[in-house]
Amino acid sequence: MAVVTRWSAVLLAGSRLRGHPKASSLLMGHKALIEVGGVPMVLRPLQSLLDSPEIDRIAVMAQDIVPLRSVIPNDRRVSLKLSMETIARTVQSLVADDSAHFPMLVTTADHALLSPAMIAQFCSAAAGADLAIGVVESAGLLARFPQAQRTWIGFKGGRYSGANLFAFGSAKVAGAVDHWSVVEQERKKGWRLLFALGPSVLLGALFKLRTIEQTAAAIGGKLGLSIRIVQLSDPLAAIDVDKPADLEMVEAILAGTA
Repeated sequence: MAVVTRWSAVLLAGSRLRGHPKASSLLMGHKALIEVGGVPMVLRPLQSLLDSPEIDRIAVMAQDIVPLRSVIPNDRRVSLKLSMETIARTVQSLVADDSAHFPMLVTTADHALLSPAMIAQFCSAAAGADLAIGVVESAGLLARFPQAQRTWIGFKGGRYSGANLFAFGSAKVAGAVDHWSVVEQERKKGWRLLFALGPSVLLGALFKLRTIEQTAAAIGGKLGLSIRIVQLSDPLAAIDVDKPADLEMVEAILAGTA
């Protein structure tokens, strides 16, 4: 019988859904507490993590954890922790912590459609890499949901959107996280994101000279890391709740009416 690698998981619970009155008035600014399909959104990815045999422990992180205490289940595997003011600084603190447990999976509370199957595929493919990034190719998602609005970045062989799934193999990734603060600011603006990663990456994508895997290898070479791209087979992995239209789509998918 194969031995299952035990991962720690970090669930980043953001603060506010842009342009959505529920997040600012009804829920005291906590995007993670907006109801999706009748339950607080944070519970959907959290339950999938709890249902995944790969996951050993889960840290739910937010700038204000008090409102989350009433909804987070009382489970020995789950802990609530204060996050920093940005994702980059939060990740820096996580990987630099002497008590950090690797490999570490990082995802977000707005990944309302995250499933144990997605987690299993990602963990299996990411195992052994210093850094792994989950992505979805555009064709599969747009074939099912032509109206889906994602940030697609083109490479030789396809266009991809992030799946809000990251893996850190060891504290070795600390150096790469220093670059995250720049990337974080541009992650919703495709070409600016590529420029932030370096002119060669931008030119490679502009002229479709490199595949996404070749681009990751080039960036990894500069950072002294092995970076692995994990293409998720389920296109729903690319859908998160970042704006009101996303919330409507996710609820329709859960209700079977999309």
